Amino acid sequence: MSIDLDALVLAKGSHDDREQGVCLMEAVAWFAGQEHTDHPPCVSPVLAAFGRSWNDALPDDQRHILKPFIPLLPGTAGDGHELARSYLAVDWLAREHAPAFLALTPALIPHADALRALSPLRDARAVQAAKPALAAARDAARAAARDAAWDAAWAALAPTAAALQDSAIGLYRAMISPGGAS
Repeated sequence: MSIDLDALVLAKGSHDDREQGVCLMEAVAWFAGQEHTDHPPCVSPVLAAFGRSWNDALPDDQRHILKPFIPLLPGTAGDGHELARSYLAVDWLAREHAPAFLALTPALIPHADALRALSPLRDARAVQAAKPALAAARDAARAAARDAAWDAAWAALAPTAAALQDSAIGLYRAMISPGGAS
């Protein structure tokens, strides 16, 4: 059975069978000729977890942005890049994702800037060195969440979320091939 990626519509969540729909990972299993599952054994566990989460977080009308990854994901399991992928994800969350949301509140902009200025989080040493800045940003964000000004920041959420979706595309590509080979 083959899969027509152009006609494919990705759906939120897992499904009992393909007739009910497919999420990103179920589509990857289908593409790879594997049994229907949202945990295809041919995909790196880091990429699979990130892909399932991203698939379910996207609105229905935007989920199609994941389709180009379907042919890239099979064969990533056991390829020796799990640790590098994990650090890429941690780095993106700490230096891009978190600062984007922190910057929505003026009082948190210094913390957003501090996180963006961190050295790349590529190993345990770099993560350890970043812990004070990450903890300070977390504590400041918790305090701001109790502040009424936080509510106003959420009005700016849509453009931030859109920018992060574009950024996540680059992250996912880098995680698929952390050594730079395509």
